[in-house]
Amino acid sequence: MMILMKKTLADSTAMLMKEYLADTFRYNDTTNKKLLEKIKQLPDQEEAIRFFCHLINSQYKWMARILQDPKAPQMSWWEPIYPFGKLEEEWTKSLNLWINYLEAKSEEELFTEISFIGFDGARWAATPKDIALQLNYHSIHHRAQVQTIIRRQGFDPDFVDYIGTKYRKLS
Repeated sequence: MMILMKKTLADSTAMLMKEYLADTFRYNDTTNKKLLEKIKQLPDQEEAIRFFCHLINSQYKWMARILQDPKAPQMSWWEPIYPFGKLEEEWTKSLNLWINYLEAKSEEELFTEISFIGFDGARWAATPKDIALQLNYHSIHHRAQVQTIIRRQGFDPDFVDYIGTKYRKLS
């Protein structure tokens, strides 16, 4: 009986991962689009655009790795650098690849390792779940760097903490 209960608990936890990952991608979508509005106001956008392009390119490259695209090893983490006017479109395209991928996968598939060619040309393995988490945490990391750039140029960054998308005032 105890083993059955543990299995059921583990299964119910796994059932939540797909939703959690999609929610995290949606959070990053909302906050990164807010970030784009701030970048638009900057007198010197170059460094912020470079970081934003890196987030887009990382989503593209990791998806190419998952899909075993033979071009994945040659894809750059940092290039291309998109013009500001194309950032939201490219961000949305890279994000939709991930949302669609998650919707098409079972919970079990998200926890099943896939292999890919790494930075050193060797074969590596990771689960799609961990890759998706990496992309989302990576987005938070670089968004903080862009927030610093915004502050350095004399602007107040927006409040983009996760809890700000979840809490509600009761009175």
